[in-house]
Amino acid sequence: MALFTTLYSGSSGNCALIVEGRSYLLVDMGKSCRITVSALKTLGLALADCRGILITHEHSDHVAGLEVFLRQYDVPVYGRADTLDMLASRGILPPAAEAMAVGWREEDIGGFTVSAFPTSHDVPCCGYRIRTPAGRTMAIATDLGTLTPGVQQNLAGCDLVALEANYDLFSLQGGPYPYYLKVRIASDRGHLDNRACAAEIMELAQSGCKRFALCHLSQTNNTPELALTTVHNVLLAAGITLPPDAVLQAQTRNDISPYIEF
Repeated sequence: MALFTTLYSGSSGNCALIVEGRSYLLVDMGKSCRITVSALKTLGLALADCRGILITHEHSDHVAGLEVFLRQYDVPVYGRADTLDMLASRGILPPAAEAMAVGWREEDIGGFTVSAFPTSHDVPCCGYRIRTPAGRTMAIATDLGTLTPGVQQNLAGCDLVALEANYDLFSLQGGPYPYYLKVRIASDRGHLDNRACAAEIMELAQSGCKRFALCHLSQTNNTPELALTTVHNVLLAAGITLPPDAVLQAQTRNDISPYIEF
């Protein structure tokens, strides 16, 4: 049995968790070491069983807790070479930290098979496709302004997909953000909106995927209810009904979300 959750997910910080047996991987650490370790302890997970931390990109809402964490715990870090170089230059990766560049090929990380794929953001960024030791497969893709064919290829065929649903377009356009920030968020190098996320979930559901986590929701330009409603409406308009055992869950901003089994 494999499990997925987020310890927190949103524009103020992101950290995803993939567990099978006692072993687990983290994806990003965008809040403090204290908050992250406390969440892991709440779930009954030992730091010694963390097989690695996968970093998507250098923005603070994905790495804010990493520097302090790595001073205290000997856990290997993985990411794109350019991302790791940037983190090292900023002192976020201590000299003694074990950091390994992940290319676009499969890597064995503590029994998990991991491959990275590029996503369209305003800094070098990637998503991850992960196969657990027992052969269950999931993918996570956040911080992407558009769903490129490469991203869609890596989401296809997964048992679970964690996908960004960052903003509602009307909420963004009518919201308080300055114009330049609205343009950045809505660009192909920004973030994914609810309708684009819903359209991809529709395609994935038609091909057999039944587990979905909506991630990285904006506190200002979105709500969990709005994101979920948008997905349901897109599915309804297409005449698609998720099976009774399907899971569609919006991840919470500041708390641990319920586990999704996949």
